[in-house]
Amino acid sequence: MSKLHLHDLLRLHLILSEFWVDIAKEFFWKTKHTGQFLDYNFDVTKGEIFVKCMEGATTNICYNVLDRNVHEKKLGDKVAFYWEGNEPGDEKTVTYRELLQEVCKFANVLKLQGVKKGDRVSIYMPMVVELVVAMLACARIGAVHSIVFAGFSAESLCERIIDSQCSLLVTADGFYRGDKLINLKVIADEALEKCRDKSFPVERCIMLKHLSKEEQEASSPGSLSPPAKRSCPDLQSGPRQVDVCWHSLMEGASDECEPVWCESEDPLFILYTSGSTGKPKGVLHTVSGYMLYTATTFKLVFDYHPDDVYWCTADIGWITGHSYITYGPLANGATSVLFEGLPTYPDVSRMWEIVDKYHVSKFYTAPTAIRLLMKYGSEPVHKYKRSSLKILGTVGEPINPEAWQWYYNVVGDGRCPVVDTFWQTETGGHVLTPLPAATPLKPGSATFPFFGVVPAILNESGEELEGPNEGYLVFKQPWPGVMRTVFGNHQRFETTYFKKFPGFYVTGDGCRRDKDGYYWITGRIDDMLNVSGHLLSTAEVESALVEHEAVAEAAVVGTPHPVKGESLYCFVTLTDGIDYTTTLEAELRKQVREKIGAIATPDYIQNAPGLPKTRSGKIMRRLLRKIASNQQDLGDVSTLADSTVIEQLFENRCCTAL
Repeated sequence: MSKLHLHDLLRLHLILSEFWVDIAKEFFWKTKHTGQFLDYNFDVTKGEIFVKCMEGATTNICYNVLDRNVHEKKLGDKVAFYWEGNEPGDEKTVTYRELLQEVCKFANVLKLQGVKKGDRVSIYMPMVVELVVAMLACARIGAVHSIVFAGFSAESLCERIIDSQCSLLVTADGFYRGDKLINLKVIADEALEKCRDKSFPVERCIMLKHLSKEEQEASSPGSLSPPAKRSCPDLQSGPRQVDVCWHSLMEGASDECEPVWCESEDPLFILYTSGSTGKPKGVLHTVSGYMLYTATTFKLVFDYHPDDVYWCTADIGWITGHSYITYGPLANGATSVLFEGLPTYPDVSRMWEIVDKYHVSKFYTAPTAIRLLMKYGSEPVHKYKRSSLKILGTVGEPINPEAWQWYYNVVGDGRCPVVDTFWQTETGGHVLTPLPAATPLKPGSATFPFFGVVPAILNESGEELEGPNEGYLVFKQPWPGVMRTVFGNHQRFETTYFKKFPGFYVTGDGCRRDKDGYYWITGRIDDMLNVSGHLLSTAEVESALVEHEAVAEAAVVGTPHPVKGESLYCFVTLTDGIDYTTTLEAELRKQVREKIGAIATPDYIQNAPGLPKTRSGKIMRRLLRKIASNQQDLGDVSTLADSTVIEQLFENRCCTAL
């Protein structure tokens, strides 16, 4: 790095510090920060990696997202959440005042259970308002919430409870996902049993009674009773020493609770994320920087206005739900839709029905969901007006241009900007993103960095590449919301993110920058293939395959090749009603060759009626690589949504290449 380059970076850092200091004035601080706004070291060769924001300041994030809105901004009667249950007609509305009261009550419940500042609380719940209540109650008393997605197995829940050393688990009896009953308490009990077997007994388990008696007994959902007034006469698996009832505890709790004032760098939450292999990492975020960053990115990326109704379809068990269902929207006093169900239940028009029902103006979902709904064409979308929509957003993975065009033209009627956001659990909020009406859009590109984010592209040797180029995506300096460590393992934090290229935060993603300076995420580095010395992006090949009208979804992995090093193995899921033929296979090869070049011609194309996905909808390419190379030992498949897919893919496996 040249001296001039370093000087410019330091100057930018100063300007951005002033930018964030001005934003911080909008929030409540019990004490003000002293010294510089943001201090950090990203270079492992110069000592321990650290990021510190607003040292000396004390605040409480729950106070800022609730009390400030109710008492200072007079938004007590404004709707915080429209809760839409799994079944149409199962719904409720929660105002900011009501949410504050419920949070205070549960904060008092936690205190009576012995939870204090710094303690960790594990939360394993469906998409209900009580999930938001539980996480904000933890934040109110300075406890650290560790939310585990309600689709994870007992083993995964146990692993996360033990790693984060949680003393209390909050869960529910169960929920319906479409027409499938998930017995959540049974899974939670199994996890607690595993914890005891591993010499880590959990002191308390608070259970929310979410299902009606009829739901527990019925084989299908049927009619739902209102969720607000449920009691716990018994617990689903029978009362145990650690079990206590949410409803009974809440009945006697006060709806007033003074917030615990926290230091800026006190931990706020732990959220586990995993790579293709290895033990999940407990990503730790802290109070002040995360609050400022999620509030600001939400406001600017979605062009938030007070009359908006916002809907993020993510699950709160993932970082998108933390940042852009709970903390970001509530910090802005926004009204959000909180959805428990599936986009295809009871029919494939469900999402657009909800958009019209609540007059949603800002809609944020995943490319996986878009591609799923694309399979059914435009008719289910056009059944509803969607005239309230103003901005569409995508999150979770790079969106292929074909899905982007369908989203823009069919869902948004060609009038709503699409904000294609790139970020990670580790980044806390958007780092590459368009700003609606301000950024000219390119379908499939995450466009430019958010304020204060300084990206770079490096080659394998760690040299920074200028102009149009492709390589490793890294960041030169922190922003307020970046993770601070891996809980309990700072060495792993440094090794994972900072040792490969000292002086940079390494995202683990590949990236291409075009001649106009736009950034295109090409996928995880381990999803980039080296074919005959040429670096190929699996996402680019997948996009070329999906451009064919017969292909609904595609996944591409590398498999060993004696000459090329790696060869392309492609799995394709066809649109309903289309048969897989040798003619179609030839067309697909030709299309990829024409779109990318001869070097990218697929060696193998396999008909895949279904793809192995996690319960959150992400394709498990690690398993596809095993199938492609005929490795029967699949490793951990606890997050796999449908195990029958694997057997079918092995049966259909290609044995000969082109």
